[in-house]
Amino acid sequence: MEKTQIYLPKEELEALRKAAARSGRSVAELVREAIRKVVLRPPTTGPVAIWDGKPRRTAMEHDSVHDEP
Repeated sequence: MEKTQIYLPKEELEALRKAAARSGRSVAELVREAIRKVVLRPPTTGPVAIWDGKPRRTAMEHDSVHDEP
């Protein structure tokens, strides 16, 4: 691993420090993870899911969304 420096606006650095504290990880670890996810991510192929939560209904029940208040 090589050392590098970055300049961040004060509010971004503070947000990063708070996120690191909440997650129990270092600021450097969060920066490395962000680089892997955004810059080094493999290109997507085929359909891409835009929802990663638990499905509330099947595709066959798609019209039932209109029954909810």
